[in-house]
Amino acid sequence: MSQLASVLSATWMQHFRNLDIGILKGIYENRIPMLDSMFIAITDSAAAIAFGIPVVVLVIALVTKNEVRRSDAIFVLLSVLFSAILANILKYTIDLPRPYELYPFIEKLSVGGSPSFPSGHTADAFAFAAATGMVYKKWFILLPVLIWASLVGYSRMCLGVHFPSDVLAGALIGVLCAGVYYLIQGRNKVKN
Repeated sequence: MSQLASVLSATWMQHFRNLDIGILKGIYENRIPMLDSMFIAITDSAAAIAFGIPVVVLVIALVTKNEVRRSDAIFVLLSVLFSAILANILKYTIDLPRPYELYPFIEKLSVGGSPSFPSGHTADAFAFAAATGMVYKKWFILLPVLIWASLVGYSRMCLGVHFPSDVLAGALIGVLCAGVYYLIQGRNKVKN
């Protein structure tokens, strides 16, 4: 019975890999090369926005002695930090190659030298988007950050540095880290 399970598992994994590369090939080969520089800028904005905005808000809150803004900025910053740490632990533990390392039809068009799974850029972007949405709870703030986070994830694929599964995992890690930290923080506020 275990031999059958092993064969079924290998078959399922092959179908998943075929789907993953099929989606990536469709995205990569149908991209508009004229937009590559725009997607490089979006991809490069991930860490700058995800870490930079909360730091700027934190500094302003400290200067103005605004405790609510300080608390909100720390929440967003720590959500992104926890997400980045978890994504990097998983990257080096799982240690999967990047698409351009496996498939000659994919050219590396952006930064990406660490292992592929999960996408750290996407994890940062979605942790920032989820935490910002939890803090501000306004659609006109949440919508733009979700669009930006989605564009970061898409950029990682169209620039040939991540598989769709890497991006999906990064998005889930980012959202889960922000959500778990939100729940933990909420419990701590109730105790105080």
